[in-house]
Amino acid sequence: MNHLRRTCSIVVTISFSFLAIAMDAAHGADQLPSAPGKPNVPRNEAFFGVHFDLHPNAADTALGRDVTEEAVRDFLRRARPDFVQYDCVGVPGYTGYATKVGWPAPGIVKDSLAVWRKVTREEGVALLIHYCVLWNAAAVAHHPDWAAVNAQGQGEKEILSVFSPFAERLLIPHLKEAATRYDLDGAWMDADAWIARLDYSPAALAEWKRQTGREAAPKSRRDPHWQEWKMFQRREFEKYLSRYVDALHAHSPKFQIGCNWMYSLLSGVWPVGSRVDYLTGDYSQHDSTDEARAEARYFSGNGKPWDLLAWGFNRSGLKDATQLKQEAAATITQGGGWGIYYVPTRSGQISPEITALAGEAADFCRARQKLCFRSTPVPQVALLQSAETYWDRADATAFHQADCALETKGALHALLELHYSVDVRTEHQLLPQLGEYPVVVVAEAYKLADAFRKSLLDYVEAGGALVLVGGDCARLFEPMLGVQWEEKAQKSGFLVTGGQSVALGGDWWKITPTTAKTIGYRYATADAKSGREPAATIVARGKGRIAAIYGPVSAAYRQNHHPATSQLLAAVMREAFPEPAVQIDGLGSVDVALRRTCDGRLSVHILNLSKIQRGDQFLKLAPLPAVGPFTVRLRMAGKPAAVRWEPDGGQIDWTWEDPVLRAAVPGLEIHGALVVE
Repeated sequence: MNHLRRTCSIVVTISFSFLAIAMDAAHGADQLPSAPGKPNVPRNEAFFGVHFDLHPNAADTALGRDVTEEAVRDFLRRARPDFVQYDCVGVPGYTGYATKVGWPAPGIVKDSLAVWRKVTREEGVALLIHYCVLWNAAAVAHHPDWAAVNAQGQGEKEILSVFSPFAERLLIPHLKEAATRYDLDGAWMDADAWIARLDYSPAALAEWKRQTGREAAPKSRRDPHWQEWKMFQRREFEKYLSRYVDALHAHSPKFQIGCNWMYSLLSGVWPVGSRVDYLTGDYSQHDSTDEARAEARYFSGNGKPWDLLAWGFNRSGLKDATQLKQEAAATITQGGGWGIYYVPTRSGQISPEITALAGEAADFCRARQKLCFRSTPVPQVALLQSAETYWDRADATAFHQADCALETKGALHALLELHYSVDVRTEHQLLPQLGEYPVVVVAEAYKLADAFRKSLLDYVEAGGALVLVGGDCARLFEPMLGVQWEEKAQKSGFLVTGGQSVALGGDWWKITPTTAKTIGYRYATADAKSGREPAATIVARGKGRIAAIYGPVSAAYRQNHHPATSQLLAAVMREAFPEPAVQIDGLGSVDVALRRTCDGRLSVHILNLSKIQRGDQFLKLAPLPAVGPFTVRLRMAGKPAAVRWEPDGGQIDWTWEDPVLRAAVPGLEIHGALVVE
């Protein structure tokens, strides 16, 4: 979990004398007795699951007290998860069972994991542990020399260094102990990639010197070799990740590991280079559906099993079932799995309300499993998140949260709200599939590798459409745009579209078209009769075309979602991509995804976003207004044999006029799909 956003407080109090006694007194066999159970779905094949974490701490007095076989069985039979992830080690660094390797929490009354293991085995459910890795207060307290060190030479109070012996001396032995004792199916590794620091510890600096010959390391982007330093840190993190993943695979081949947010849009679009078994991330409790819309579209291009976890609560309390279903649909329509994170009581009790909500969300997902799980995209619009730009921009930690991801999300929101089917890709994902996409949108990337830029131009020459958003992005392709580049505009001005105007922010470049066609204008004032300058152009190149918008509309749209901004992009997309495969008539706030089911059926998924939680001011989603009726127009190579509305299996009215199928959908509550056979 990203505990920087967490609403519940965690008590971190270390008592060295007690810990020493607790470790000496730790009891229990190396492996619990087991009885034959039902086979379970491996974690990397799972579709739906539930995650519980408690972050055991020094103030606990009743861990496990209210965990009973009957309560666990009731929950599992109602929610029917493929997996459960239960707490083992949280941010304080205490373990929720009587470990002989780490530091057991003082308040263990009953072995919760033993109860969960017994019942999950009987019910055929995989059991994994939640384990906070680098954010481990107890480990740093006991071994200050294991801490990461900041650029000022100060040791972190709670964050470990990947260059320390922590993995070999604590992490790997601890995971092996738990895997053996509870016959675990795997671990969900938290507080690892997304918390990893740019580390100036003696061990980190020694390794930097060994690899580069340099005594000193840069401390900011003003210093030489800054980018090289950041890439060094990222590579070393992945080596450390690989060490513990490979060690646990060797110890227990069935033990499957995912590292929270590693290889995600959030954490730097890093190419998969370790043998993690699945990709995973828990998204924001407040910006939930929007985060799922973006991360699911990126994870789906990584070639690995993946899922996203929703927080089942926000700061006002438990999310209602309607919101959970909307978040689930935003994820599973992109082919991945989905799960819910809940917090039981400190004694391990799961409330009846949690059981009911998880069960209702599970029913919604299971009804769509055959339709959604492991589906694949039909290429339409590829939205690039430039890794080169991301890696350059991200300075605060090794991987986490560069601002350019927000710009990509702004472009994604605009494209989705224009009803395009969009996949988010980075360079290494897009190159092998580049020719399959009719249009590629590059949103405000200011840095691209020369070879990749050439690949995009070759793609255009062969017939592709390239849309560049942002002046600095467009300037990377300046000679090919058919414009004369003059100067940066001193005044940003306004967009005026369809009787609506919006003030523009950021830098807009002044250009004069030579061979390019102007698509839209920006104005000196909100009056469309005021002086104007070209805001967007398009030019033919070879068999394709290149369009460009000369200001930061992606960033602007992420901030205000103003229709005048999206309409400029709409005008550009109509020129660049005049015949998308899917079009929706008579409908506003929905997402569209063109997919093929795992058995090959063409499907048009539609998600109702007429109401959506954004931020923490409006936290209740239900009731969600239904949308429709509407018409789906789908361009196809031939007349379909059958058209159905799933998951209901209902027949709908449709007509065929070569090459377009028109299907009339009477209405939509949350999610449904037009399936063509």
